[in-house]
Amino acid sequence: MKNLLKGATLLTSLLLATSVFAQDANRSTPMAPPLPPEMPAAKDVPYAGTIGLNIDASDISRGVYRVTQTIPVAPGARDLILLQAGWLPGNHSETGPYGLLADIHFYADGPNGTREIAWVRDTVAVNAFHLALPEGTKTVTAKFVHTSPLQTSEGRITMTQEMLNLQWEKMSLYPAGYYTRGIPYKPTVTFPRGWQVFTALDGFQRTGDTVTWNTIDFERLVDSPIFAGIHSQRWDLGQNVFMDVVADEPDLLAIKPENLQTYRNLVKEATTTFGSKHFDHYDFLLALTDRMGGIGLEHHRSSENQQEPKSWTDWAGMDWDRNVIAHEFVHSWNGKFRRGADAWTPDYQQPMQNTMLWVYEGQTQFWGYVLAARSGVQSRDMVMAMFATAAGKYAEGTPGRSWRSVEDTVNAPQLMRRRPLPYTSLTRSEDYYVEGALTWLEADQIIRKGTGGAKGLDDFAKAFFGVRDGDWGEVTYDFDEVVKVLNGVYAYDWAGFLRTRLYYTNQPAPLNGVQMAGYKLVWKDKPNAYEKGIAEERKTLDLTYSLGVTLNKDGDVTATLWDGPAYNAGIVNSTKIVAVGGRAYSSDVMKDAITAAKTAKAPISLLIKRGERYQTVAIDYHGGLRHPWLESTTPGKVNGFDKLLTARAK
Repeated sequence: MKNLLKGATLLTSLLLATSVFAQDANRSTPMAPPLPPEMPAAKDVPYAGTIGLNIDASDISRGVYRVTQTIPVAPGARDLILLQAGWLPGNHSETGPYGLLADIHFYADGPNGTREIAWVRDTVAVNAFHLALPEGTKTVTAKFVHTSPLQTSEGRITMTQEMLNLQWEKMSLYPAGYYTRGIPYKPTVTFPRGWQVFTALDGFQRTGDTVTWNTIDFERLVDSPIFAGIHSQRWDLGQNVFMDVVADEPDLLAIKPENLQTYRNLVKEATTTFGSKHFDHYDFLLALTDRMGGIGLEHHRSSENQQEPKSWTDWAGMDWDRNVIAHEFVHSWNGKFRRGADAWTPDYQQPMQNTMLWVYEGQTQFWGYVLAARSGVQSRDMVMAMFATAAGKYAEGTPGRSWRSVEDTVNAPQLMRRRPLPYTSLTRSEDYYVEGALTWLEADQIIRKGTGGAKGLDDFAKAFFGVRDGDWGEVTYDFDEVVKVLNGVYAYDWAGFLRTRLYYTNQPAPLNGVQMAGYKLVWKDKPNAYEKGIAEERKTLDLTYSLGVTLNKDGDVTATLWDGPAYNAGIVNSTKIVAVGGRAYSSDVMKDAITAAKTAKAPISLLIKRGERYQTVAIDYHGGLRHPWLESTTPGKVNGFDKLLTARAK
């Protein structure tokens, strides 16, 4: 009987298949055309000659950079492929703004001749230009404009009436088929009249408002961006490190001597922690602005940083805003000198892989917190508030931890390109930064406990990042090397520790490090210092751990906690809260209603607007306002955080 049923089932399947395929007689079925050839693989050989790169960056009225490149070609060459950089270290994904290049023309042996070269854009690698060269061509001249965004909806603004941030890769082309370190460039830029220019490039020479530098390979050129501005100043921080600042207004540069000293402390603390320098000189490029787009991007001998305009003149009030400098400085050691093996690429066309970002960014986040506190760039209380905010997020604000590991979030830059998502608490974002930092905090405390306080993560930093003093190339690593160096500091099951914390899902909240350091996560009815600073600057109300939403100043929902009270009541992003308990919305009215509901039995009544529809919803929540704080479990005693955040440099 069983065999008969089996046979009948097989016959039925064959009849169905025959019936389906019989329909193909009346169905057109094209075959896939071949894809164009891949870009030539990069070879570690010198390019045919030095490429001249001349940029006119003086048109601040229109926000346009005008570019001329002179590209020598090998004798007898009949074709050339030119690329715009796409995969940039520090961006962790393909972020080249290809569409901003316009009015593109190529000429054989001079821009004024009659031999304009037709070009074809690659249909797959759309950042590639294919040129068929006329016989005997010796040089190709490229002329085009980089149409800088004028408003944030078009991209990051890089030029204002007061300053600019020139990133070479956004407005230049390079020949395919070569390691970028083997392609020499001679850079020249014309700036607006009277502007001061800052960069890590060597050989500065200025004639009027035109500046040129030494010939340099394309890899190091791209790694040496420019800040320039009319309101600007430079400070020597010692050890051949400089603070170069441009600002919206001149009075914003008025930093007090004691506050400037914290940056000198930062240099000392970093070199003490890592025990080496992987640069011959270093420039902090800092913009105090809300007109140019925000940035925090690492380079080997410099970093691009933006802070709110008054972050220096209102030192105490803007304490929350100053971590970017410490974070990006750490990257000179972690991310630039030491880099995950699969994240290093020979050019900007080969895709990067991000499997070790929990070291690259996670440990940088950790050291950025620690060095900011050790130096005084941020107060100890502010850094503790930042740790508290992180602890709260992963204790109660990230239900996505149940299905997605920290290690998988290293793919977030490619998956999301740092665009907003409707339910980030569920989908997760780039959590390798901050949950990574909490993991490294626990590692530090494990080492301290296991060695009786004799060692900590500082010892790992010296052994891992501090090798080969003076080398400002790149030394790659993998998971096994990280484990090996940790075991050299203190023998422990580090492979199991890292895999459990970072590669597994649905793990307990990452609070072990906080607890081992002598603190516990508690909830209070007022924001901690970090939350308070952000809320006051951005005019937001963070109710993540009460109603499960974040609101802007107008009552618009900008973030919703998955499965939180508001979510369960149907309130999602783009919803507008019009009234609370019959009163027009304000942040104070909302906070009062949540506080009153702690003792009242009635739900919180909200009038909401979504699209063109109004609706009254009731949220049966009675837990009051809740914000994360860290509270000492060792009052009156020196604990792990005290030891970690105490200055080291003399």
